[in-house]
Amino acid sequence: MDSVPRPVTYEQVIALLADFLDQVLASHVGEALEAHLQGCGPCQVYLRTYAKTRWLVGGLGLPEMPPELKARLREFLLQQLGGRVR
Repeated sequence: MDSVPRPVTYEQVIALLADFLDQVLASHVGEALEAHLQGCGPCQVYLRTYAKTRWLVGGLGLPEMPPELKARLREFLLQQLGGRVR
């Protein structure tokens, strides 16, 4: 029997996708996931959709913080630092 652990459920595959796309999985886990993806059409479709969604959301950028919130945050941080500013 093969000693490489393989994802056996869609839930397990889905739980690994972010780390798979970020290429931070242990090599044997990544290889097992790639082997699963080779033969699983539904997971291939899900991976493409997931990757595209991450790309689209990443392209939105960060929202601009309103000036009032910036001022309140600065005041709070100064209080927390005891008025020390670098």
